[in-house]
Amino acid sequence: MESRYRAEDAPTDLLQLRCYTSRLLGAEPSLVLHGGGNTSVKGTTKDFFGDDTDVLWVKGSGWDLATIEPAGFSPVRMRALLRMADLTALSDVDMVREQRAALLDPSAPDPSIEAILHAILPHRFVDHTHADAVITLTNTPDGDARIRAVFGDRVLYVPYVMPGFVLARAVREITRSADWSSLEGMVLMHHGLFTFSDDARESYERTIRLVSEAEDALKRSGAWSAPRRAPRASDIDPRALATIRREVSRAAGRAMIARVDASEDAAGYASRDDVAHIATRGPVTPDHVIRTKRVPAVIDADPATAIDAYAREYDAYFTRNDDGSRTRLDPAPRWAVWRGVGTLAFGTAAKAAAQIGDIARHTIRCVQWAEALGGWTPLGERDLFDMEYWELEQRKLRKPGASPSLAGRVALITGGASGIGRAIAQRFRAEGAAVCVLDRRAEITSAWKGDDALGIACDVTDTAQVNAAIDACVRRFGGLDLLVSNAGDFPPSKRIEELDDAYWERALALNLTSHLKVLRAATPYLQLGVEPVVIMMASRNVPAPGPGAAAYSVSKAGVTQLARVAAIELAPAGVRVDVLHPDKVFDTELWSDETIALRAKSYGVSVEQYKRQNLLRAEVTTKDVAEAALALVKMRATTGAQLPIDGGSDRVI
Repeated sequence: MESRYRAEDAPTDLLQLRCYTSRLLGAEPSLVLHGGGNTSVKGTTKDFFGDDTDVLWVKGSGWDLATIEPAGFSPVRMRALLRMADLTALSDVDMVREQRAALLDPSAPDPSIEAILHAILPHRFVDHTHADAVITLTNTPDGDARIRAVFGDRVLYVPYVMPGFVLARAVREITRSADWSSLEGMVLMHHGLFTFSDDARESYERTIRLVSEAEDALKRSGAWSAPRRAPRASDIDPRALATIRREVSRAAGRAMIARVDASEDAAGYASRDDVAHIATRGPVTPDHVIRTKRVPAVIDADPATAIDAYAREYDAYFTRNDDGSRTRLDPAPRWAVWRGVGTLAFGTAAKAAAQIGDIARHTIRCVQWAEALGGWTPLGERDLFDMEYWELEQRKLRKPGASPSLAGRVALITGGASGIGRAIAQRFRAEGAAVCVLDRRAEITSAWKGDDALGIACDVTDTAQVNAAIDACVRRFGGLDLLVSNAGDFPPSKRIEELDDAYWERALALNLTSHLKVLRAATPYLQLGVEPVVIMMASRNVPAPGPGAAAYSVSKAGVTQLARVAAIELAPAGVRVDVLHPDKVFDTELWSDETIALRAKSYGVSVEQYKRQNLLRAEVTTKDVAEAALALVKMRATTGAQLPIDGGSDRVI
C-alpha cells in the first residue's frame, strides 16, 4: 500500500485538510467500504455568541470517506463529549441524543457513534479504518499473537467490544497510563485500526505503514496468493438467476435486486470444495453485518430449497439469541455463494446490491487469507447478533417513511432514447426501479448507466438482438418485473391506394411484430418476476382511426389485440398486461414545430388550440403518459385494461 498524500494538493484550512486525508483513505477500498470507518479533527471555533469553543469535527452518519465534504463532518462540542466519557453508564439512545444536542450546527448530520472515542484520544487527527489485512490477521485462531508479532509495542490492543459508549469506556481504561509518544495506532480486535497524530499527514501515513506491514506479514506467511482462481464463468444461466432472485424476494417479502459476480476470484471461491464450510462462519467485521447479515446463503442446483433452508436457519438464529425485546428482520440472505458460478448480492435497491457485492468481494479474499493462516475465525454468533440487532438499528425500523413504490423492481423499456419511453424510464427510476432501456441509437448506452440503469443499443425488429438484450438485463439486475413495450414510429400519411408493400411491412415490423418479439423473449422472466406487469403502447388511432394512417392504425390495433391475448394467457402466472392509448403527445421527436404548425393550419386553428384540441382542453405530455404507466403498475387487480391518454376524445368516448 502506498501513500497518496501530495503536499502540493493538501489544503491549509483545517477542515478542508481533514476532508483531503479522509478522501485519501476512502479512495482505497481495502481500507473502508461504503460508509465504513470514520475520521475526525479537533480544533477551536466561534460559537453563535462569538465565544471560542473546542470542537470535534467527526464524520457524520450517512457520509462516505471516499466523497466526504466539510458538510459531512459534524461539529460536536468537546466539553459535552468528555463529560459523557466520564459517565459510568450511557445507553446508545441517550448517547445519540446528547451528541446531537451538543452539535454546534443543528443542521449537521448525526455524529459518528465513535465520537466519544475520537474525543478521548489526545491527538488532533484520528483515522479509523477497517483494513482488510489487519482484520484478517485478527480473524485467525491465534489472531492476538499474530497481530502483536507484526506491530509489537507500537500499537495498543483492544479486545472486541461493541462500538459506541462501551468501546470508548474500554479504551479509556486501557489508555489511562499509556505513553502516547511511543504509539502509532490502536488495533481493535475483529473491528479495525485507529491511527492518530497532531499532523494530518502523519496520521494518514501511519495507517498506510501499518496496513502495509500487515500485508507483508500475509505475504511472508504464504497467504497472500491463497485466493484460488478459476476460468471466468462466462455463461450465467439467466433463468436460474431469475429463479434465485424470485426465491430471495419471497423470503424478504419484497422485491430485491440481484447482482452476480462471476469474476475469476468469485468463481474460484465458489468452486472450492470447502466453500460451504468456510463461507458460513461470519463476516470480516461486525460493521458489515448490518448490510450483509451474519452469513451468506450457499446455493447449489435447487435455489428454492437453499433459500428456504437459509430462512429457517435465520429464524433459529434469531430465536436462540433474542431476549424478547427485538423485532426480527426479514430472513432473506443479502449475499450468496452460487456454487461453481460466483457470488450474488441482494439489495432492496440496485445501489445497495452493488455495495453488498463490494463487501462480498473483500470478504472472500479475507476468508481465504485467514484460512491459509490456520482457519477463518471471525467474531462469535452472539456478538454478531448484538451488532445486527443493535438498539440504534432497531430504532430505524420504527421510523416512519415509505420506500419508493418500485424499490427492488426491474423494468425494461423499449424505445427509451427519447419521448414517451424516456419519460417512463425516468419516472420508474425515480420510484426506485432498476431500469434497462433499449433503443436502436448507440448513444443509449451512455445515456443510461449506473448502479440502477443499463442502456442497450438494440433493434427490436431483430430477434437475436432482442433475446440478447433481455438476457443482459436479467444478468445485470437478476430478473425482470416490468416491461414497457414502447418502440414505434408514425410513418408519413398514405391513403390505402398509395400503400406499397415495403411501406406496409416496415410499419408492421416495428409497430407490431417487434412487440411480439419483445414480449415473447421477456415472458419466461416475467413469470419469475415480482408482481410482474406488461404495458403495451398503442394509440388513440385504435378506437378512433383517421384517414391516411392505415398501416399505423392496423399495427397499433394488432398490438392491442396481442396484449389482450397475453392478458388471458399470462394471468395464471400472475402477469398483468395492460394497454395505453396516447394521442398527440407533442413533446416527442414525432412532432416538430413545423409539423405542429402545418397540422394546426390544416384545421384552421392556432398552434395552442391544436395542442389542446380535446374535451379537457389539456395539452398531453410525455409526463402524463409516464404517470399513467406508473398508475397501471400500481394497480393490483387490473389486467387487459385499455387506458386512453388523450385529454378526452368524443370519438373514443
